[in-house]
Amino acid sequence: MRVVIAEDLFLLREGLVRLLEAHDFEIAAAVGTAPELLDALLKHRPDVSIVDVRLPPTNTDDGLRAAIEARRQIPGLPVLVLSQYVEQLYARELLADQAGAVGYLLKDRVFNDDAFATAIRTVAKGGTVLDPEVVQKLLIKHTRTKPVARLTPRELQVLALMAEGRSNAAIAQRLFITEKAVSKHAAGIFAKLDLALSDDDNRRVLAVLAYLES
Repeated sequence: MRVVIAEDLFLLREGLVRLLEAHDFEIAAAVGTAPELLDALLKHRPDVSIVDVRLPPTNTDDGLRAAIEARRQIPGLPVLVLSQYVEQLYARELLADQAGAVGYLLKDRVFNDDAFATAIRTVAKGGTVLDPEVVQKLLIKHTRTKPVARLTPRELQVLALMAEGRSNAAIAQRLFITEKAVSKHAAGIFAKLDLALSDDDNRRVLAVLAYLES
């Protein structure tokens, strides 16, 4: 599986290279700036890219914007954002893309190399991987505006877990309730958000995020 890495800190970039090589990933390119990232993505068309949000030249949101531009030119190009920050505007744009194959993890919450490798492979296969903290930050802005404001506290909990890509069974286990109760909450959420029900977990995540992006 071919990977492009974009990280401006040399030691962290080299650490990612060695970590991924140890898990049998092939590094197509490892770059430190947003222009280099865009060039590498368009040139190599990797199976997945790992992208920091804040890259030179401005060290603001250049990395995320470069990844979004690459996906505009190559629809569905898998992108896993790995950052210390949640850049809400462009994060919602990336995650609401109906093509899928996206993820957003926070650096200080990646605790296990096997889990990290699994997340990379999930995104490469078209899945969605989200850190719970990212989900919460994306939800905060919308809890004061309709119709998300109509959700109950429990429905907001279910929505956050749903947007992490969890199944009803996993949500039930996390909240210590029955799957039947989760299904009831999910039905209420989709009704209040005017979203179609779906049994496909990835579609369900993307539907929720697409709504939050609007």
